Amino acid sequence: MRNKKKLLITFSLIITIVLSMFLVNPEEGQADNKFNMTYLYFGDANNQMSLVAKTNGSLNVISPNYFNIDSDGSLLLTSLLSKEFVKKMHSQNIKVVPFISNHWDRTLGRTALQNREKLADEIVLAIKEYNLDGINVDIENVTEVDRANYTDFVRILRSKLPEGKELSVAVAANPRGFTTGWHGSYDYEALAKYSDYLMIMAYDESYYGSKPGAVASKTFVENSIKYALNRVSPDKIVLGIPFFGRYWNENEAVGGNGISLAKADSVIRHYNGKIFFDKATMSPYANFVIGENDTKLLVNGKALTPGKYTIWFENEDSIKDKLQLVHKYNIKGTGSWSLGQELPSTWDYYKLWLNNKYFVDIENSWAKNDILSIVGMNWMKGTSSASFSPNETITRAQAATTLVRALGLEETNITNEEKFTDVSSTHWANKEIQIAAKKGIFTGVGDKRFAPEEPVTREQMATLLSRITSYDSNIKDYKNPFIDVKAGWSYDSIMQMNNAGVFVGFEDKTFRPKVKMSRAEMATVLNRVKDSIDFD
Repeated sequence: MRNKKKLLITFSLIITIVLSMFLVNPEEGQADNKFNMTYLYFGDANNQMSLVAKTNGSLNVISPNYFNIDSDGSLLLTSLLSKEFVKKMHSQNIKVVPFISNHWDRTLGRTALQNREKLADEIVLAIKEYNLDGINVDIENVTEVDRANYTDFVRILRSKLPEGKELSVAVAANPRGFTTGWHGSYDYEALAKYSDYLMIMAYDESYYGSKPGAVASKTFVENSIKYALNRVSPDKIVLGIPFFGRYWNENEAVGGNGISLAKADSVIRHYNGKIFFDKATMSPYANFVIGENDTKLLVNGKALTPGKYTIWFENEDSIKDKLQLVHKYNIKGTGSWSLGQELPSTWDYYKLWLNNKYFVDIENSWAKNDILSIVGMNWMKGTSSASFSPNETITRAQAATTLVRALGLEETNITNEEKFTDVSSTHWANKEIQIAAKKGIFTGVGDKRFAPEEPVTREQMATLLSRITSYDSNIKDYKNPFIDVKAGWSYDSIMQMNNAGVFVGFEDKTFRPKVKMSRAEMATVLNRVKDSIDFD
């Protein structure tokens, strides 16, 4: 049984268009201003320049693996350091801010912090020599014992860095507020005082050695932001997004090995894996089986062994959901670990969503605000990573899917008799169409056909809405105001919706029942009713 909500809609094509022309979006006309950085860990300079080129101008800062820590706590430059790469990035207005890391070695991290004065001098010298733009401190797996030294190291760096050079700190996500262990080494408030921003590593919720689970569930990520906001100004918070997943084999005692999103995609496809999306965590996962005689693909140089696998990873939906949190909490922007592990299509939408624009084709749409609202609730999606196609007609398949999402309906067991002959099991909306039909929201068009690609008309939408609302159906005394609506299958629904103020007609006293509805109009209707749905 669904929680009940009451549905009230006012719909008028002409009035909506006119009024929407005067609506002002606070984001409209503003420059892209949300910060975006990423880490570079893999590849040589030429490969890394190629990776940056594929980001479509989405980056403000690149943080390569140039600085390591030697056994005595001094600075150790890596062989990846490239003046040519730095020059190339600067020509694209991208800052190069290398990260210094102990790569989870606690002894090495503590030695560095104890040697912090000298180490800071060496870092500043290297920044000047190689024309770098600052430093990202990424010392991990020290503990609360090292908290004061960690903060003091960052303080010293700030005092020594030339003016205009960036200083940031990668900090552990801390949604539970731990004060001991490696979480305890980060004094958010004090670190923020000396740095330009904190890059929250909001990933590895599940990790190597853990049970299978999301790498960065929505609750984990959102609570990590909230923890930071209680201590740090939002303009100093950067949300780290994982470009990787983790996999588990039931036949192996320990799982959770890392896998890039690009590799996960190819592995899942190769083994015909089945992909699911867990709404509770807003994370995708996949299951597949590798048999003894199957080809054993390599992941990070290790051959996958036979067994039943689970991969938790990130996809377009989960990354977009995280990008929306940037605006929900008005934080500085995002970071990612690490460039090259993502799917190439990531950069088709990343900058748009990061800057609260979502789609390239809605900037001049009268329904822009409504589209942003409905897409933000995951009721409607784009027709591609970067397009919404607001002027295209809404199809029966799209409408069924949208209403199922809006009503929060879950999968229903569908018998063979209930399936439509023109909706295959591989159709993108098969599940939602079957749910909508099972729940009585949609009916077929006859001969066990659904006609998924046919458009939805105004009279059809009025009928659909009448099925999911509890408006007064007693319309016998209601006068028909429309000259083009006669007795017929949709008459009662149109009268009911008009009587309730849901649909109104045009200035010439027509309803235009056969007019096809656009995707923009569907978004507008849904945005008006989002808090008022009533369906059992």
